[in-house]
Amino acid sequence: MIKKMILVALTLGFFATSCSDDDDNTPSIATLNLDLNGLEALGNDYVYEGWIIVDGAPISTGVFTSVTFPQSFIVDAAQLDAATKFVLSIEPVGETGAAALAPADTKVLAGDFSGDTANVNTGIVGDFSSAAGAFFLRTPTDETGMNNGNDQYGVWFGTPGAPPTSNFVLPTLPAGWAYEGWVVGENGPITTGTFNVFNMADDFDGFSETSQPGPPVPGEDFFLNAPSGETFPLDVRGRTVVISVEPVPDDSPAPFAMKPLVGTAGQETAPAVHAFGENLKSLPTGKVTR
Repeated sequence: MIKKMILVALTLGFFATSCSDDDDNTPSIATLNLDLNGLEALGNDYVYEGWIIVDGAPISTGVFTSVTFPQSFIVDAAQLDAATKFVLSIEPVGETGAAALAPADTKVLAGDFSGDTANVNTGIVGDFSSAAGAFFLRTPTDETGMNNGNDQYGVWFGTPGAPPTSNFVLPTLPAGWAYEGWVVGENGPITTGTFNVFNMADDFDGFSETSQPGPPVPGEDFFLNAPSGETFPLDVRGRTVVISVEPVPDDSPAPFAMKPLVGTAGQETAPAVHAFGENLKSLPTGKVTR
């Protein structure tokens, strides 16, 4: 009987030691909390992805599509403790291979950890604290050497002249981002095209007439190919005009959350100009804690 009791005790001790060894080999986990504001839902083919930077290398903390916060993610405790920075990016759904191991160029938010907190903002995209600019109403693509008296149907970003000149005070965007102009029509925002250079035409002229090329600044006339729910020619007077910052590739045909400049077109056409106002409240921010 005593021998049996000793055998049972030894067996229990063996299992206890084995379980202890298994526990020692299991990485400890910790919780990363995101409390972000100003983000908007992405298109169906894209997700947000969080990253911590550990010894200079990115480690994913998980993806999400909901923009309701706070949200929590389970990560390796040792890696989280060693993290020096948090980055939020926009990624294609189902990304694999080397591209899945690092954030895309479309990095939205970033911030350094100070203790257990990282305050994140859009500084990784650009400094918009001095954002400014102006626009004028004119229809240069419909002119044949004379003003046709219909300048209310076009909007161009800059100062009118021969030729017009840029007046944007905006940062040069990093790879992964582009500016886009918009006029809010009867059925929502209507694009004027995307651009990264202020003193050149943008990448879109699908609404303009064809009798004359547009000027060397971004903008658009609204005569042809009206989107569903809109009637062209579009009178821009009194309408909201917006400059947004868009991910490249773009996640959606709608404007992205970041809209640093917003203005209202007045009643006067060129040579009058209408100023944009800062819209820095549209820039996402937040806090990340560990």
